[in-house]
Amino acid sequence: MRKLIASIAVVLAAGLAACEAEESGNAAPAADAERPIGLAVHGGAGTMDRDAMSEEQEAEYHAALEAALEAGYTILDNGGDSLDAVQAAIRVLEDSPLFNAGRGSVLTSDERIEMDAAIMDGRTRNAGALTGVRTIRNPIDLARVIMDESPHVFFSGEGAETYGQEFGLATEDPEWFETEHRREALHRAQEREAEQGEEFRSQRENVEFNLGTVGAVALDRQGNVAAGTSTGGMTNKRFGRIGDVPIIGSGTYANNETGAFSATGHGEYIMRAVTLHDISSLMAYRDKSVEEAADHVVNSKLVEMGGNAGVIAIDAKGNITMPFNTSGMYRGSVDNEGRVHTAIFADDD
Repeated sequence: MRKLIASIAVVLAAGLAACEAEESGNAAPAADAERPIGLAVHGGAGTMDRDAMSEEQEAEYHAALEAALEAGYTILDNGGDSLDAVQAAIRVLEDSPLFNAGRGSVLTSDERIEMDAAIMDGRTRNAGALTGVRTIRNPIDLARVIMDESPHVFFSGEGAETYGQEFGLATEDPEWFETEHRREALHRAQEREAEQGEEFRSQRENVEFNLGTVGAVALDRQGNVAAGTSTGGMTNKRFGRIGDVPIIGSGTYANNETGAFSATGHGEYIMRAVTLHDISSLMAYRDKSVEEAADHVVNSKLVEMGGNAGVIAIDAKGNITMPFNTSGMYRGSVDNEGRVHTAIFADDD
């Protein structure tokens, strides 16, 4: 009943706005109710063991993914913008301590939190990105402010923090972002590195490095796509390392001509392959479907390079694909009919 009432309210509000616009002579083209919408999210790809996860933990991940999907899809279903949907979905995942983004971010080698994020508008191909922030509660909000308000695309460190504070973005003390399980993961990584040296950092199946980055992609009724990604980076990272997430075309990319894409996994390989732009290019210049292009890059090119990765993608027609070359990826989608699907392990589909 509440959903019906809400739907009626949306329709009445839209009708009133249209009448007012028509009377003023400034009527804008309305969203086509027949056009498809869609949303996909991820919470990171990597080495996952079903036997190591309790039923309660698995349920928590599914619930978090569903909450993110609901936040984004509600916007799309009411005729809202794909950028707003992506931002809303990612904010939910950033606020969850389950994922390596926002609260729950991994720790660097000197036990600090350093977060990265990016968002991109497929209509204009404008983008906002940041790296190395420590106090911005929702880094995806800062990415959106950079995209909307700044003539620049990419901010870092203190400059990014200052810019966010100028726009009144919520902040937290660095300790607020820390969780005990991330501190334990750091200590395990440091112990294994002490035993194995640099070889430890290059291991493709290194469970400590490649989990938790979050992202979302969306298509709205105006036919515009958007993508966003947020992360705490790599456990035990050193020397100001920056990953793929804030690099446009690698970890985040959107283009109305092809689709919207967000990547997760071992960032060094995702950067070297310019993964998401490569997928988009295969669609644009080789006439590949989003499924064919994403599968080829993730399961052929990156595998040949030795890189762990997963991608979520949506094309201009609302087709969604979520390939990954690891044993699992936290992922979920909701299609034009409102059908919700979430999964974790490779055999969940």
